Amino acid sequence: MRQVAIYGKGGIGKSTTTQNLTSGLAEMGKHIMVVGCDPKADSTRLLLGGLAQKTVLDTLREEGEDVDLDSILKNGFGNIKCVESGGPEPGVGCAGRGIITSINMLEQLGAYTDDLDYVFYDVLGDVVCGGFAMPIREGKAQEIYIVASGEMMAMYAANNISKGISKFANAGGVRLGGIICNSRKVANERELLDSFAKKLGSQLIYFVPRSPEVTKAEINKQTVIQYDPKAKQADEYRALAQAIDGNDMFVIPKPMAQDELEAIMMEHGLMD
Repeated sequence: MRQVAIYGKGGIGKSTTTQNLTSGLAEMGKHIMVVGCDPKADSTRLLLGGLAQKTVLDTLREEGEDVDLDSILKNGFGNIKCVESGGPEPGVGCAGRGIITSINMLEQLGAYTDDLDYVFYDVLGDVVCGGFAMPIREGKAQEIYIVASGEMMAMYAANNISKGISKFANAGGVRLGGIICNSRKVANERELLDSFAKKLGSQLIYFVPRSPEVTKAEINKQTVIQYDPKAKQADEYRALAQAIDGNDMFVIPKPMAQDELEAIMMEHGLMD
């Protein structure tokens, strides 16, 4: 079982990328569980056809500690198992607690079955402290992929996430598997992200082009592969899935100092 955490700047398209990626893996015959680690509980929406998944924390609040696995886990597209951690009531407590509670409960209830090929953790934004670091801090996820673009703030976030991975790498054994570019059509974007990934000691594992097909599928509460399996963008997500499945490059990243990061951006025209 490969346990994978997907990180990235808030709004970068991390949840969309994760759901489309896992659809591609499911189409390849892989058995998958997706654990949404965002309090908004929208990490499995496309896989479940927009169904509002009852979160682990909401279930615990309403039903107490005696919870059945069926009440927090739903099967989605491609028979992908879907779980949403949820968050605390507004203004109360730490949102990261939901991740810790959910993973512990899934373990207790036997959700991590032997037939699973992958478990994906879709983690909120670029936060790598507290509960949000739990998948990497405690060795729950062995491999990390960072969704980024050629935009300045997305690269800052990716570099910060790399610092978090580097910090926990020796204790938990977690490694960076690569950067996934979710394109924003920035000039020289592929070359910029490729240089950025190599500077980290890693790789640009896949470049996902921007496409209106993604928005159309999301409006219809589906992944692209489900909405239009013959679309060119569906093939892009299939290729991303194959790249992840065949990946054998896992490294402790070497995050950059601020001036190094800005130098790469300037070299590729981002800060002109």
